[in-house]
Amino acid sequence: MRHPYAALVLLLCSFAGLVGSANARGVYGWVEFVELYLDGQQFNLKAKLDTGARSSSLDATDITPFERDGQHWVRFRVNRSGLQEAPLMEQPVARYVRIKRHSGPYDHRPVIRLPLCLGDELRTIDVNLTDRGRFIYPLLLGRKALARLAVVDPARTFIREPACTPGATGE
Repeated sequence: MRHPYAALVLLLCSFAGLVGSANARGVYGWVEFVELYLDGQQFNLKAKLDTGARSSSLDATDITPFERDGQHWVRFRVNRSGLQEAPLMEQPVARYVRIKRHSGPYDHRPVIRLPLCLGDELRTIDVNLTDRGRFIYPLLLGRKALARLAVVDPARTFIREPACTPGATGE
């Protein structure tokens, strides 16, 4: 015969594991400040942490693919509110992604890899470039970027300020 408290003990152990996992990764609000590091520049942006989105997107304009030494590259400007015109950036394209739009055909977007600081975690993540001018937040962090990095509390915002050391690698 099974012990009457066995199920309760298993439940409590599972809950303790989840809490430990959440503490290891850090709890964040559904909107947080992040730092991005591109072409020797630091960008401080508001990011929406969206576990419903698979991939991450960065607000960019003047997106122009080109080739350099037989490799795919992209030239773009990172949109930041309050700036007249952001400088042109150039990054190698990691790949292209096909994004299903709510209305109309699929959108093909270049994906770049960039260092991102969320709280005290510095990671290199993949982001696709697109004009997010109609959205409130210039950066959308999807679940692939958030996996093993963050637990999102949908009732809170701006829980942790970025506190990373630029130049350190985060994988």
